[in-house]
Amino acid sequence: MTEAEQPTRRARQAEATRAEIVSAAGRLMVHNGYVATSISDIAAEAGVAVQTIYNSVGAKAELLAAILARVAAQSDAPDLVSASMREKIEGARNASEIIRILAAWCSAVNERTAGVLRVVTEAAVIDPDVAEFARRQDVTRLRGYGEVAAALRVRRGLRAGLSDHESAAAIWAIGHPQVYRTLVLDVGWSVTAYREWLEKTLHGALL
Repeated sequence: MTEAEQPTRRARQAEATRAEIVSAAGRLMVHNGYVATSISDIAAEAGVAVQTIYNSVGAKAELLAAILARVAAQSDAPDLVSASMREKIEGARNASEIIRILAAWCSAVNERTAGVLRVVTEAAVIDPDVAEFARRQDVTRLRGYGEVAAALRVRRGLRAGLSDHESAAAIWAIGHPQVYRTLVLDVGWSVTAYREWLEKTLHGALL
């Protein structure tokens, strides 16, 4: 191996170690909760020293931020209107189709991220940094839904007298992850029943 190749190999190894730490932290926090998961637990799960976690990622708040960043980097990220979502909306033939696309997207995202967002809710109670992150995430989601409202307006789909801001707020409230957690995880609705309710409710609120 040449001298030029060594830093690249070390960087790949460091990234692989970091990824395993974040993955281990995610598994434990989702299973045991934020408070009950210690850095020592994460180190044991990842097969690294405690100091390696601090050097590679940081303390628990930084670990949670890294978990959320990994979720956000996936397609259909929960805090933004993703590129794939924009493409589907742009290709929709009418406002009703946009609502169907939006309901399916919200349902899929909420199902996939329910575990990690439960950890965020728990952590926000005791960690101001996590609480601020959760606040920013809600605001960003609300702004993103403004794009959906604008697309509905272009297709003359928004109800008369309903502004884009009001429409975005309605989408945000109806599709909020907490609503999913209550209806599906707490009450016991099926994901299919939730998605169908979401589509009907969004249609009634917006069109």
